[in-house]
Amino acid sequence: MSHIDTEEWKAQFYELLENRKSIRKFKKDPVPKELVEKLLAAAMQAPSGKNRQNWRFVIATGEKRDEYLQYSQQSWLGIKDILKERLKPSLYEFTERFFYTLGDAPVVVFCYSVNDESERYHTSVGSVYMAVENLNLACVAEGLGCCTMGAPLEIKDQVNEFTGVTEWPEYKAGELELLCAVVLGWPDHEPPKARRQTDGRITWL
Repeated sequence: MSHIDTEEWKAQFYELLENRKSIRKFKKDPVPKELVEKLLAAAMQAPSGKNRQNWRFVIATGEKRDEYLQYSQQSWLGIKDILKERLKPSLYEFTERFFYTLGDAPVVVFCYSVNDESERYHTSVGSVYMAVENLNLACVAEGLGCCTMGAPLEIKDQVNEFTGVTEWPEYKAGELELLCAVVLGWPDHEPPKARRQTDGRITWL
């Protein structure tokens, strides 16, 4: 019997899912490059439409990560008014600090999708998001924390210039799309996980 057939393995799998949550405060300790590469290898175990494996990842650490802070701060301007209406004042202030510092996360992963005529658009995009979820779970397995951010899309043209993808053939062909960024590092807080809502989410036929 394979180890994946054991009850212990199944319990660990579901515990892994339950322990995934968004982390927005990190220790400044660096994450070894080899570990980041291991996380990305896990991400790329995801399924993809027609097995195109159409994800592309751009990684910022060190000085490039610090340089990105100005872009993160700019992206905050596009969503702050909406969040001010939805969040309690203390949480709003915490979120604002996160955008200005990225919670001290030492690694930023920019996640792109290559969309071309060989596959439907939403399948291409969905393939990359499945890889992003793998990345989230791999972080949990390694004792790391992460937060998936859609805010870079507020200033995607500037972010694309920052990452340098504007020089890629896929970008020039209009086939490369920024989907999100994932910040990651060693967690420095233990936030509660939002309750999972099930009402109206599932319909049986």
